[in-house]
Amino acid sequence: MKANIIKETGGKWGLGLLIVLCVASCRLKEYNPTSVSEEAVLRNYDGWKAYQSNCYTGLWGSLIGMPYGIVSEVGTDLWTFPYGNHNQNKDVMAYEEFTTNSGLVRNVWDFAWGSIKDCNKTIELSTKLTNGNASDIKILVAEAQLLRAYYYSVIVTQFGEVPLITVDDPVKNLSPKRSTVPEIYTQIVSDLRAAFQNLPVTPFENNPQRVTKKAALGLLARVYAQGAGEGLSEGGKSYWLRAKEVADSLITNMGPYGAALYDDFSKVFAAANNRNNAEVLFTAYGLNPYTASYDYATGNTKPNLYLHYYPKFDDAFGTADVFKRSVNSNTSNAYYGRLNQQFIAPTKYLINCFNAKYDKRWEGTFVTAFTNYSGVQAIASLASGVPAPANVTYSAATVALTAAMCTKYGIDASHVGEKIYPYADVNARNASQNATWQYIPQIWDKGVYTGATSALKTVANANEHPYPLAPDEDRFFAYLSKDPLSAADKKARRYVTVNIDDLFDMASDPTGSTYKSVTSNNGLTPSSLANLFPAMSKFNHNFDGGWLGGNFQQKLGNIMIMRMAEVYLIAAEATLHAGGDGAAAAKYLNELRKRACRNPADFNASTGMLLTTATMNDVFDEYARELCGEFTRWALLKRNKAFETRLQTYNKTASVNFNPARHYKRPIPFVFLNQINNADDFGTNGY
Repeated sequence: MKANIIKETGGKWGLGLLIVLCVASCRLKEYNPTSVSEEAVLRNYDGWKAYQSNCYTGLWGSLIGMPYGIVSEVGTDLWTFPYGNHNQNKDVMAYEEFTTNSGLVRNVWDFAWGSIKDCNKTIELSTKLTNGNASDIKILVAEAQLLRAYYYSVIVTQFGEVPLITVDDPVKNLSPKRSTVPEIYTQIVSDLRAAFQNLPVTPFENNPQRVTKKAALGLLARVYAQGAGEGLSEGGKSYWLRAKEVADSLITNMGPYGAALYDDFSKVFAAANNRNNAEVLFTAYGLNPYTASYDYATGNTKPNLYLHYYPKFDDAFGTADVFKRSVNSNTSNAYYGRLNQQFIAPTKYLINCFNAKYDKRWEGTFVTAFTNYSGVQAIASLASGVPAPANVTYSAATVALTAAMCTKYGIDASHVGEKIYPYADVNARNASQNATWQYIPQIWDKGVYTGATSALKTVANANEHPYPLAPDEDRFFAYLSKDPLSAADKKARRYVTVNIDDLFDMASDPTGSTYKSVTSNNGLTPSSLANLFPAMSKFNHNFDGGWLGGNFQQKLGNIMIMRMAEVYLIAAEATLHAGGDGAAAAKYLNELRKRACRNPADFNASTGMLLTTATMNDVFDEYARELCGEFTRWALLKRNKAFETRLQTYNKTASVNFNPARHYKRPIPFVFLNQINNADDFGTNGY
């Protein structure tokens, strides 16, 4: 079993929290070659500090992976199954066959519940230390309090009444009792207020993996909003009012608290900002393959969330014509990654939330133009030593359209003989200490066909592509058009062109939650194009240090747990609930809409980008545009009691089986129930 540490290597912080002293199933003495007692180790500041890093483990394990990333988003108005397929994750996505054996739900329970134990022990041991600087100890305790609060906030939101345990419990209680929701929220708020008081503005020891004051305040605003949905109040004020107060405090004091809101949405997911993102309040820090800490990665560190939101190109196109580099058959694509999941697609509602003519969050969130890639840089630097995914010459990545291709994809015959060139080129760099290849993309400018590395450009986000895709664009082999294109429009294009609206089976599902099946009569040419959908790219990190070795399913970038934009959304939401002031709520939303506006001159009421007043529907829509995929949607619908209305309107696929008497809570996992003596009394949350 590997160790887990927060460490500094060569002046750069090792990434990933890799347990030093223990994990849930191992005792401390297994890690201590000198057989020093656990008590002696953990009463010494250095040993206790090392143990404290365990509190972060749940973030890296399941949050930066995919279980909570899926559970916290699907089963809402935003996401559905691609191509009418209900095989994978149908319990959380459509409330079908939802039982106490749900694997994703169990993983969420395990990551949060298991980490609370380490937070409790860290806090309790802090009073028994025989040495150490008091101010350092106070900060590390505050970190543990914040993390305990975060884990409990996930559990109470997902599962409702659970046991509230805040002390170290070496002898586990096999007959646990549920605490009330108000009791749990009171403890969460207490922990976050204590953390806010004692955490620094800059991270402890300048380690960016550690939480700070802004994280405590941001989470406090979120927790108040979530608790408000439970009807809670504090000191004679509703939690909605408290949420607004805290959100306003953070917005007003962003500078002193070290918080920021980027002035341009495109900066939020720019590759250069991933490791040190100014907008982030709280992050799950990804491993860095260039540091020694990478060697300690455990089997639970599988940050593969991105690929669940991408279509399988092999299934849509095959591998012998316009798509040049197979993904599924050889499991590797050095630009997109290994796209072999295809589980989650946006609903028509989510797609329609974006007015792409004015809002650049569209292409900053979804990939709708698909390309081949070359490996000119890799070949030039490594010659015969270039790894196979990157050994693609410029000519090999270029498609010469044949009559057969044009017939197959409905491309006008006038384009036979024309070429489609690659958009991206990848370099290959070996982080030799850890034997993992990194594939770093640059972009070929349109109209430059030399294949010379001098023609390549570095862009902020290599996953983004031009919008709208020009009729004469020749660097993409397929395009999903948000604005419907006529037959004449398509005729002018040499690439495969599909109107996104045509992917949906609106006849059987007017809510827009059903994609067409992959059949010969789905109206698409060819029918296999029903495998396509806009790909949510937020977690597909493309930068040096973002790849997890030869496993093309996994990316190592940081994943933001909370960022400043959410605070503005909470402020708008709380404003409407606390007083119903639509004009005041609109001001918060306008801050996000202004920075997302494609051209500053278009930020006005006539384009719809500038709001003069806001309703809760505007708030729901803005959450969708800004934070889709970012761990917030299920909780948002829960606290607003909105599942029934919004699923019925926007996601028939999920609404058919949604039972409000049961599905506002997740099932208590069978594995937990099987370990306690009072499972019948404890209950399953109705499952």
